Amino acid sequence: MRLQDLFEKWNLTGLKVKTPVMEMEWHPSDPDKDAAWDLYIELLTRITTQPLPDEDGIEKTALDSVYALFALTRETLKTHGRSCIHFTRIAVIILNQVIRPFTAKWHRLSEQGAFEDPEHCDAFRQELRELQVDLLNYTKLLSDLADVEDLTEIEE
Repeated sequence: MRLQDLFEKWNLTGLKVKTPVMEMEWHPSDPDKDAAWDLYIELLTRITTQPLPDEDGIEKTALDSVYALFALTRETLKTHGRSCIHFTRIAVIILNQVIRPFTAKWHRLSEQGAFEDPEHCDAFRQELRELQVDLLNYTKLLSDLADVEDLTEIEE
């Protein structure tokens, strides 16, 4: 299997990745699997993949939870080291092309007081729901990489 096949399997298409990387054969090592497991658990248990009903939660807290994925991913990469290169390729792409545009936009707006405006709060929640679709697919990819049962749809 190639990295491109893995992205297509989990509907993570449209990312800008150089062709040689996408064509590489996919043979994850145990450190790749361990790193994927660590981040899988983080994603599975955060607002990144869990519903945020309109009447619940605080937008700034949700934004902070999404932003925390940068530190969590970096720590996972440091912990598992250079042997988890397959995981690293995926994680860097997702951080830079999926998560960063969302956090960059909403961090600035948050600093400008956007979460005091109900219309901005509604827009944030809508964009969060859209981001959650990609992050749920990423979570499923990580369960596949970790070689564990996918629990993303264990609840009703």
